[in-house]
Parts: sequence; structure tokens; C-alpha cells
Amino acid sequence: MSTPQDESPRLVAVDEFLAGQPDAFGEIHDGLMITAMAQSPEHDLVVRRLASTVEFAIDPDGPCREVHSDTPMRLADAELSDPHRRLRVRYPDLILRDCTDGPYDIQRVARQTLLVVEITSADTVDTDIGIKRELYAREGIPVYLIVHFDKDWQQITEIEECRLDWSGRRYVTRHTHTDALVLTEPVTLAVTFAELRSRLPRRGY
Repeated sequence: MSTPQDESPRLVAVDEFLAGQPDAFGEIHDGLMITAMAQSPEHDLVVRRLASTVEFAIDPDGPCREVHSDTPMRLADAELSDPHRRLRVRYPDLILRDCTDGPYDIQRVARQTLLVVEITSADTVDTDIGIKRELYAREGIPVYLIVHFDKDWQQITEIEECRLDWSGRRYVTRHTHTDALVLTEPVTLAVTFAELRSRLPRRGY
């Protein structure tokens, strides 16, 4: 999600956000709208390939599941006294949500999310491995995948698989995938890093 670089950051109150269109704001943390940079073609490619992989892994005979990319997710408000410093909204690179209880809704999607993914970049890596890890865990999202790149931001070096611990509010790294991503929950899939960076999708998509 990108916002014009020449705009000064501004505060967005909950009432203002709810009265407008989510796409008009971008990511918001403690009421402050975050200016985001446009992502690289390499980043976009991995998002698309991973989205296709997860969609292909959904059991057509199983419960309703949907994949969303770069769509707004309202998180729990910050516990601050200033009403203009409470709102928190993120646009995850990818989510898999349980759609058995209805269509996508920005107010409820965090509670419906089974898997959230962030693909790191030079501008977002600190946030992806820091505050987002904390925020998504607090929402009770069962699985958080963090895709890491080399120093040139060209090759995937590892995918960190974080799952909730006994408290249900903190992530621990359960596995670090180094050549391929293999999951059994919330979907069963296997995809190599080379396939995630392939200019052409895998046959069968």
C-alpha cells in the first residue's frame, strides 16, 4: 500500500476512518498514517506466486477459505487516552481467512485470519520482524510467515514460520524454511523458493 511521498503524516481518528473509505488512508499506527513506498517488482512477484500457491492449496471440499493481498485489516485499538492516537490498521501482503461466517469485513477480518504473510523489504523489514509480529500475535492469528531476502533484496534466504505459543498472544519461531516452504496447517502446501521467484507460475495453477 503506497501513499504520496510529499504528504505529511497526519493523525486519523477512529470516527474519521469509519466514516471514510479504508483505501483513502493506508496503514495507520496509533492514529498516525504511515507513508509507504511502492514495492519492488521482486516483492510483487513473490506476493503473487505465494498467493497462487496458497489458493491452489485450499481444499475445494473443505470449509470456506479466501486469500487476500494488500487489503486493510483493522487491529485492536491502542490503549491510549488520546482518541486520535488509538487507531491501528495494516495492509498485510497476504492473508488466508476463514470465510465461513460471512464476506470480508475490515472490522472482523483480523479475527477470521488463519495465516498472515509479510514479504520483507529494505523499508519494511524492521516493522515486519518487530511491531507487526507483536500486533498480529495479539490478534490471535495462528500463523505468521516472514519472507526474508539477501542483502541485495533479490534472493529469498529463508521464510520464518511463527506460531502462537501457549499464551495465544505471542509468536515463537517454530521453523525456519531455507529452500522451500512446507506447511500442513492451515493448508497443506510445498513450494520451493525458486518457484516463488519464477517469472512464470507453476503448471496447474
